[in-house]
Formats: sequence, C-alpha cells, structure tokens
Amino acid sequence: MSRQPLVSVVIIFLNGEEFIGEAIESVLNQTYQNWELMLVDDGSSDGSTEIARRYAARDPGRVRYLEHPGHANRGMSASRNLGSRSGEGEYVAFLDADDVWLPRKLEEQVAILESHPSAGMVYGRAEYWHSWSGTGQPDQVRELGIPPDTLIEPPSLLTFFLQGRERTPCPSDFMVRRSTLERVGGFEDAFRGLYEDQALLAKVYLEAAVFVAGHCWTRHRRHPNSFMAVVRRSGPKHPPGLEFLGWLEQYLSNKGVEDEALREGLRRKQWRYRHPGWHRRLRWIQRSMRPALALASRVAGRAAPVSEERVPERSWKRLE
Repeated sequence: MSRQPLVSVVIIFLNGEEFIGEAIESVLNQTYQNWELMLVDDGSSDGSTEIARRYAARDPGRVRYLEHPGHANRGMSASRNLGSRSGEGEYVAFLDADDVWLPRKLEEQVAILESHPSAGMVYGRAEYWHSWSGTGQPDQVRELGIPPDTLIEPPSLLTFFLQGRERTPCPSDFMVRRSTLERVGGFEDAFRGLYEDQALLAKVYLEAAVFVAGHCWTRHRRHPNSFMAVVRRSGPKHPPGLEFLGWLEQYLSNKGVEDEALREGLRRKQWRYRHPGWHRRLRWIQRSMRPALALASRVAGRAAPVSEERVPERSWKRLE
C-alpha cells in the first residue's frame, strides 16, 4: 500500500486494569504503524488510570491520555466521542479495553477502505474469545448473516438488522472514515452503555455504503465482569431495547425516511420487544414446524420442475 493514512485508535475504559494493558499492546503490535492512540478514562477508580498514563508517557507523540472534566463518568458514547474528536486520523477505529486486535487488523482494514472509496465503514467477523480463561469453552467466530466481502448500499444493512438477518458487528472490530463519522454526528451521548453502538451503526447504515468482510481481526473477550454480562444478569433487555427503537423511530421521522421495508422491520422488532412472551411462543412453533416444512418442500421439489431463473441481487454487490 503506497499511501499510509493516519488512523485514530480510541480505547475507552472504566476500571479496566485487568485487561487494558493487553488491549494497548495489541495496538502497539500492529503491522500498520501510522496510528495515534487515544486512551479515554471514563472515571476509573482502579489502577487502569495509572496504566494508561504510563503508556502515554512512554510515547507522547502517538499515545494520549484523555479524561472528562473532573474525572467524571460520562458513559461509552461520550467517551468514544471525546477520543475520536481529539484525533486527526482519516480513519477511526475503536477497541474496548478488554478486547484485543490481531496484528494485521489495521493494515487490512485500511487497504479495504483505500480500495473502496465509496465505503464509509468496514467490519468483519470477531472471535468470541472464551479460551483466554482456560475454562475449556471453545472460541467461536460467528457468521454475520451477510455474504462475505460485500459492499452493502444504504439503507439495506439497517433493514437486515431490524429483520434479524444481520448480526450487529463488535464495536472493537469496525473502522469508519472520519468524514462519515462527522457526517452522522458520532455516537449518541444519550446512550451511555446499552445500544450505543447500534445507534451509531443505524446512522451510518442510513448514510453510507459499508464493506462487510469475511476476515476475523478481533478477539472479543467473554468474561463475567464485562459490561454486557453484568447487564444480562441485572434483568431483561426489553425496556432499553424499546428505548433504542423509539429513538430510531424518531430519528427516521426527523430524517424523512419513508422506506417501507425499513419501517415494517422496525414495527416488527418493536412488537417483539413489547410482547416477548408471544414472540418466544411463535419462535417455538416455527422451530417445531421446520421438519414438516422441510419435508413438504422436498416433496414439492420432486413434483414440480426447478426454475433456473437467477434471483437478482438487489441489496448488495458481491466483490470478487
């Protein structure tokens, strides 16, 4: 790659002393070296503040320690905005303090965005990392629900997400153009923790094409003290999910979005969150009927000629 654009890397942390050093080292060990690193402290009270300050002192030209006024806790969205807006890179990448990157993450994502100038973001398949703890639970690289190495035009990814066809990418995995991030206004400060990534992604999906890669660049650590694990133990996800969907409905209205498939997907997802019991029953019925439907399909396939007409790819362009 002849051009070496600057990448602003943002690591936010709150009491992350157990893992933050490993996250920072995974940035230092990147094969692509034209980066700047913003370490954003969201009001930590443990040793992670001192760890971040030490790394910044070692390489002040590339690593910066940042915090909110008064060492306040402002939440994930405000912290990611502080980090990204303090940088100067053409591209911005986010890394949670308990995750790590594989060495070629920045190199390969920059190459994709450089070769696809219409793409406002790129993401791939993160590894759900259990083996770090030695428990014997296998690691898993999840499918994204999208054909790999595909450029998706707006607003298809948002429609797929609302329909349940697309998995939300890990925040530690995506890289976004600064121009795209600025155009959509960054993260929504109102979302301090839950759904902060989905609010940003919804805005990007509406505005820009996104390259969905088949590569795995990120190890997403699974542990009982992660933010999401604590949230899951505290209660059901439906009230905050409805809050996010209400925000999205208002956002679409403010933007004048009238795409019917998108609107229908939003209505269906709101119904599922408002009626979780009925949704679980319907899912059970669907799973129970799959064997009978599969058999009926096979029988019908033998009885009728198979059409060779190719289904048009309306929603995406496959890149070889």
